[in-house]
Amino acid sequence: MPRRDLEPGIHTDLSHRLTYAGYLGLDKILDAQHPLSDPAHHDEMLFIIQHQTSELWFKLLIHELRAAMESIRNDNLEPCFKILARVKHIQSQLTSQWSVLATLTPTEYLQFRSSLGSASGFQSPQYRLVEFLLGNKDDQLLRVHAHDPYWHAQLQTALAEPSLYDEFLRYLARHGHDIPADILERDFTQPRESDPRIVAAFTRIYRDVKNHWDAYEMAEKLLDVDEQFALWRFRHLKVVQRIIGMKTGTGGSSGAPFLRRLIDHVFFPELWAVRTEL
Repeated sequence: MPRRDLEPGIHTDLSHRLTYAGYLGLDKILDAQHPLSDPAHHDEMLFIIQHQTSELWFKLLIHELRAAMESIRNDNLEPCFKILARVKHIQSQLTSQWSVLATLTPTEYLQFRSSLGSASGFQSPQYRLVEFLLGNKDDQLLRVHAHDPYWHAQLQTALAEPSLYDEFLRYLARHGHDIPADILERDFTQPRESDPRIVAAFTRIYRDVKNHWDAYEMAEKLLDVDEQFALWRFRHLKVVQRIIGMKTGTGGSSGAPFLRRLIDHVFFPELWAVRTEL
């Protein structure tokens, strides 16, 4: 193969310039993988990187969801369409990553599983924050983060504030849709069941798309996010079953049975119920 000469404009003297590695902080990122098995087992690196990259995607999800919520509060839905489309693709990346972890066999995982101790993905504060921002609130879960004052405070704030869906319902009320006041001013720390009055409001929106296009489009974008979350949870369950079967989780949960119970959860129940009404 013939030699490819560098183009004359390419910078090669980088001693006093901002570099790719410097901009991204690669020294910190690439020095963050520290297997604990002794001797270090080859596949523990996969396990660590899988979860670290998931946390980076969770960080971006939080960034995007908060931007969408701010846009809704400012009565500007259109930017949310782009934001939530991006969120859906981030979720797709998270789901695809399970395929890499699925290459880990039960025998390989057992070689280093004891090194995890009580550490578990259930304890991820960013994952919990994503759930709270999307409306799956549970004040019991704050106990898991009591040891970490920063994340405990972050989660406590998100628990008490309106979720993304709550902000959307408030937007609809401000724009003339019939959303009951008790829904808008409720205790946001508490979970909420599907409400037929909100289903009725969405039924009117879906039956008159021409006059309610923004609300309709937003509803569909939210449903995309909800569906992708269910797919991620299902893939998580199957990978866990593939690797540890019916063993309990390192964090103390029942493992696969615990994950199975989460699959049918929906963040935006009325957006699913309206399909039956139409």
